[in-house]
Amino acid sequence: MKSSIVFSGNYLNRTGHLRDDPAWVQRALKDPSSRVLPIWNTRNLIEGQDTPRAAMLELSELPHDSIASQELILLGSYGERSVFTAEIPSSDAPQLRPGTRFEDLRLIVSQLHWDEAGLLGYARAMVNWRRRHQYCGNCGAKTLASKGGHVRVCSSASCGLQHFPRTDPAIIVLVSDGERALLGRQALWPSGRYSTLAGFVEPGESLEDAVVREVFEETGVEVHKVEYQGSQPWPFPASLMLGFTAQAITTEIKLHDQELEDAQWFSRADIAAGQPLLPPRASISYHLIEHWFDAERVDKLRDKSP
Repeated sequence: MKSSIVFSGNYLNRTGHLRDDPAWVQRALKDPSSRVLPIWNTRNLIEGQDTPRAAMLELSELPHDSIASQELILLGSYGERSVFTAEIPSSDAPQLRPGTRFEDLRLIVSQLHWDEAGLLGYARAMVNWRRRHQYCGNCGAKTLASKGGHVRVCSSASCGLQHFPRTDPAIIVLVSDGERALLGRQALWPSGRYSTLAGFVEPGESLEDAVVREVFEETGVEVHKVEYQGSQPWPFPASLMLGFTAQAITTEIKLHDQELEDAQWFSRADIAAGQPLLPPRASISYHLIEHWFDAERVDKLRDKSP
């Protein structure tokens, strides 16, 4: 099923039940129909100019002198073939298939087909996790790949701890007082860009409590009627953005924690007029703003924003 939120949707069969079968994984590695999505310097391999596509290489096209087969990570079944990912550990961009190049996924995701965007995001998240767990956080010994690359096992016989991919939950919320939306901006963003409020969930905290806390910490606005809207895996590096709407109880803005450079209330008329500059369409932030904007307008946000 296709999802309207980028990086979401059933774009492949993850074949989780087959990761425990080393013989099956080995057969998939030897299958000439299998493909690999290489990553170098956090960038994905892309082909095509006017219409960028994910470059899916045959495993034989990889520089095998630098990638051991056990470091290939099984992503799942895409169509009728098994798909892996691997990081190429090179200081210089490797020259692979002619017509391919390594690109920052964040810069081209809006140009990709939805299922390939999901595949590339999944690959980037898994490679990032693998890179950060080369050594056991419990004893410091080297870790070894297991279960198709989805587990890192401590090599120390006295430890043997298993490390699994992790995703950090973060809330993101469209706060409204009925006629206006509360948006904030960070100093590093492009001039004029504002977005919905967001923050990581803390230990021992529910999602709804995180929404209330984050909005108050960042803007001083109190909210209630927190409602879940949807989620988006965000592989930069490994977050799950959990989208909400909330209604404002108070409207006075006070930037408590200085995490934001500014925060303002914007009406639908402001947004229709092009103020402020909105977040990229690929983000769940845009999706939340769009949902709020379209609820009370005949004209639709996507017809207005670039």
